[in-house]
Formats: sequence, structure tokens, C-alpha cells
Amino acid sequence: MNTRREFFKKSLGACLALQGAHLLKPARLHAIPGMVQDDISLAQWALVEEIRAGKWKTLDFPRIAREEFDINGIEFVNTLFESPTYDYLKQLKENAAAHGVTMVLIMVDSEGETCTASKEERRQTVINHRKWIDIANFLGCHAIRTNCRGPENVDKEEALKWATDTYQQMLDYAIPANVGICIENHGGVSNDADWMVALMKTVNNRYFGSYPDWRTPSARFDNYGYLQKMLPWAMGLSYRNQPDEEASRKMIQLCRDSGYRGWYGIESSGRDAIREGKRILDKYLFN
Repeated sequence: MNTRREFFKKSLGACLALQGAHLLKPARLHAIPGMVQDDISLAQWALVEEIRAGKWKTLDFPRIAREEFDINGIEFVNTLFESPTYDYLKQLKENAAAHGVTMVLIMVDSEGETCTASKEERRQTVINHRKWIDIANFLGCHAIRTNCRGPENVDKEEALKWATDTYQQMLDYAIPANVGICIENHGGVSNDADWMVALMKTVNNRYFGSYPDWRTPSARFDNYGYLQKMLPWAMGLSYRNQPDEEASRKMIQLCRDSGYRGWYGIESSGRDAIREGKRILDKYLFN
């Protein structure tokens, strides 16, 4: 059997995902880094318009985070990796090390539905995510972020069974690689905090958690209440500037009071919003 290193050199496609052996050494001792201090990371999605316009590439991301924003961590989006071969990923690791930037996690999109009635679809979704677990392991990311939406108007009890099956299968592959799996509230059942709590309790694994997207308050979504319920399982945070600084402060204080210590990943869109987010986080986390 080929090693993962050999697979990385050739391709990180479906053939890699089908391999069962975890031959790379774990990058971390725990899926959750066990941070005792908070820190700030930058979500690549916050600058998605720039990268789609060709202004820079993912290999430049460590430099952008450090030189443009003086931010210590970066969070990738899988669909923005230009060509994730072994040499490409090796260069990305070198670039991150050169700029003193921690690679925190990979946001995984467009790799299948994790909450579906079809057993075959769930299995394929698990297989599709394996290559990103491998890449996270190689880069030293502590987790991958997934989506969990389900069909419209789905029965919540059935959805719980389907999602539990998917994530238990995914964890069978992720745990030996020492990579955590987390869910971001991107619509559907993942927007239901009580359903998410039920899923967290059912799966009941320290490698499995939440990645709360702060969003902004609205009549349809209680972002403060959602965050409050998700914090016990948070493996990261998608920080977004709130309508005013006081609202942002309250969200930050909620996280600190809960005992959360870890990364605050700025996902507010555009350079000005990123700088404003960093200013607010610096003010209320470290002063």
C-alpha cells in the first residue's frame, strides 16, 4: 500500500479518500487544541472576492494574514485551494511557518449532504470528506468545518438519525488522523440550536463539535441565544462584527464567561471590516 506522502505527490482525489490507513503522524495531541488563551484567526472567506478576482492565491494567504492584518491564524476554504498536491501543500506549510501563522482549520463545502435519508449518499459524503481530513492532518489544522442542512421541512428525529450516522462514520476516519469535525450553522437543521445540542449529545465525542457563525441578530435568527447553546461544544468561532460595538462586546463576553478559550475567526467581509473586527477583538479579549 502506498503511503499518504506518495498519494499527496500524485493527487488528492478520490483514490486518496478510499485509502483506510492513516500513515501520517498526528499533527496535534488533541482535536481541540486545548488553548488556554484566546487568539485571532482570519477566515479566507472574508477575502473571497479578492481571491476570486485573481488578486492573490491561497499560497499567499499566510503572508496576507501576517503582513496586511498581523493576525496569527488562518482558516481555509476547500474550494479555494488551487491544486492541493503534495508539493503545493508542502509549500503552503513552509509559507505559514515563514510568517509565523497557525493553520487552524479547513471549511469544507460542496462535498455532499451530511443529513440525507439515502444511506448511499451519506456514505459518499463521508468518502468525499476524507481527503480534506488528510489535508488537515498534513497541514496541522485541528479540524475541518462541515455543513449539515437536511431536506426542507425534514422530520427532526429522522434528521438526527441520519446526521448521527454520517458523523460517526466520518469520525471513524478523522480520529486516527487526530482531526476534529465541527458543524457551522449554514441553514436547515444546523440553524436549530436545540437540534444541534441533541446531535452533539448523541454523537458524544470530543472530536466532534460546533463552529458557531455569529451572523447578525434578526427576527428569524437569535444569534446570541444560538451562540450561548453552542459554546459548550465550540471548536472555533466564526466572528462577525455586530451592528454596534456594544453588541460585539456582549458576544465576546458571552464566550469568555462560558469558559471558551480558542480561536476567534474573523469572517466579516472586506479589509475594512476585518480591521474593525481585529480592533474590537484586541480591545475586549486582551485589554
